[in-house]
Amino acid sequence: MIVVENLHKHFGGVRAVNGANLSIQPNTITGLIGPNGAGKTTLFNVIAGLYQPTSGKVALDGQDITGLKPHELFHMGLLRTFQLAHEFATLTVRDNLMMVPPNQIGESLLSTWFSPGLVRAHEEEVRAKAEEVMHFLEIEQVANEFAGNLSGGQKKLLELGRTMMVDAKIVFLDEVGAGVNRTLLHKIGDAIIKLNQEQNYTFCLIEHDMEFVARLCDPVICMTGGSVLAEGTINELKNNEQVIEAYLGTGLRHKK
Repeated sequence: MIVVENLHKHFGGVRAVNGANLSIQPNTITGLIGPNGAGKTTLFNVIAGLYQPTSGKVALDGQDITGLKPHELFHMGLLRTFQLAHEFATLTVRDNLMMVPPNQIGESLLSTWFSPGLVRAHEEEVRAKAEEVMHFLEIEQVANEFAGNLSGGQKKLLELGRTMMVDAKIVFLDEVGAGVNRTLLHKIGDAIIKLNQEQNYTFCLIEHDMEFVARLCDPVICMTGGSVLAEGTINELKNNEQVIEAYLGTGLRHKK
């Protein structure tokens, strides 16, 4: 689904992404691991259009998407979440979900004047979709809560829910486990697995929690120095001496 070829992103003399090559297959949950500064988030930002690459190519379903803007990629089904949730704090959870679908009829002033019935009908469709998403994620109890009042884990669930409001082909998740308690993290993991297995979502996620990666991801890609060091199952990477040296080291050497 995604093919990255010889991708570079330089910030002055810093080569944050340095000749990265990787592919993400459809209907998989691919893990992206590596030490801080390995280039993982920068790679996400280039793929998702937040940064223009210095050189190289990114393709989605065989189509060159290199350098396209985030809103263009959004319409193509490529979505990205962030380590720090980007919710609309003063809107309710329900409204955060309802504002996601593009080209809503109610956004047109003429439609609100001349086709109010059509506007109401479309809004009810969007509302029903939001209710369906909240039920799926088991967050109906906070539907009317301002998103800014949610816990870190609930905000991550909300971000995941926002990707469900459109027809996403692939979702890039940046450290979904950051600041999330174990109970909610397990719930988020359940939702990701269910979306992958039942709705054929493709995910790629950056994560430092190796238990979470092991539970969800196959394959797992390890980056270091802005490029891909190794790829395989989490167990294969745990036993890869180059990966141990570059990243897993004291963190996972003793967890084998």
